[in-house]
Amino acid sequence: MLSTSRVIPGLLLLLTLAAVSCEDLKTLDWWEKAGFYQIYPRSFKDSDGDGIGDLNGITSKLAYLKEICVRAFWMSPINTSPMVDFGYDISNYRDIQPEYGTMEDFENLVKEAKRVGLKVIMDLVPNHSSDKHEWFLMSENRTAGYEDYYVWHDGVENPQGGQKLPPSNWLQAFRKSAWQWSEKRQQYYLHQFTVEQPDLNYRNPKVVQEMKDVITFWLDKGVDGFRIDAVPFLYEVLPTNGVYPDEPLSGLTQDPDDFDFLDHIYTQNQPETLDMVYQWRELVDKYQQDHGGETRVLMTEGYTSLDELKKYYVSAAGRLGSHMPFNFGMINDLKIDSKAEDFVNMVQSWMNIVPANHVANWVVSILNT
Repeated sequence: MLSTSRVIPGLLLLLTLAAVSCEDLKTLDWWEKAGFYQIYPRSFKDSDGDGIGDLNGITSKLAYLKEICVRAFWMSPINTSPMVDFGYDISNYRDIQPEYGTMEDFENLVKEAKRVGLKVIMDLVPNHSSDKHEWFLMSENRTAGYEDYYVWHDGVENPQGGQKLPPSNWLQAFRKSAWQWSEKRQQYYLHQFTVEQPDLNYRNPKVVQEMKDVITFWLDKGVDGFRIDAVPFLYEVLPTNGVYPDEPLSGLTQDPDDFDFLDHIYTQNQPETLDMVYQWRELVDKYQQDHGGETRVLMTEGYTSLDELKKYYVSAAGRLGSHMPFNFGMINDLKIDSKAEDFVNMVQSWMNIVPANHVANWVVSILNT
């Protein structure tokens, strides 16, 4: 999701409704009846007077979260980051941003949260890393084993000579080309967000395993689940004979640098994306089977159609995916002049789609609304 519209529950208001009958309420899992609260660590609570919120500050407010009937809190990214995109540019997936504290502080936060009966949800940013991440630095240097950790391309010959042109017309979320030339590697790399956020290559099995290992690392630290960022962007269409296809015009704007200028049929919602979500669900479910405890929950974020969104819950073959795929219908489809009938139609259209025994939800507030 674009960092200009990060989702915040509490600030974020996330309405949920289980698609089950009243007599089945006693069987609901913890997350199906929990109040979730999102914390932006940088501004939530400063414990040491440096003007920046931190993990110890969060720990000091756990009693407050209990008082307002929160059952789980989800933290925006706390991993090491240059902070180009508010922490969504991660340079080390297995460490803590020094401004927020230490790993010991994090472990204490988890311990105290469990003591008072709160669940800890982390933000997982799998689509891209920071360009300062060691994976990218090694990939840019063509270090053996890391050459294809990111999406690289030679580019297209320039008929006027000089530096090659970008491989396709693809656009990044923050305007202009999604391709950036690397002088060091003499190739373009894909970045669907900022230049400093290169896209990881999930067609490389090593990258798939790296992210699974990251998930397991934090599960071992005691977290109770993940909110997964920008899921629709995980995969891009494969090139044909080395050529990436241009995306068609959307007709929504005349500004050729605007992200909405194109219909993103080759860079979002590829079939492999859903399979990746199902694999992550299998991982957290297996972790629960092996280690006990309550359900480790997955929440996925991505602006997409309702027909596409329902597939995040479960595949046609019954493979489970996201426990809670965020539904942005109230934000995208309702306007200031919407009437009660519009609300009813919007809610009913979603309830008609949600698979049986899964939880419907509506995100009704985000950071910039």
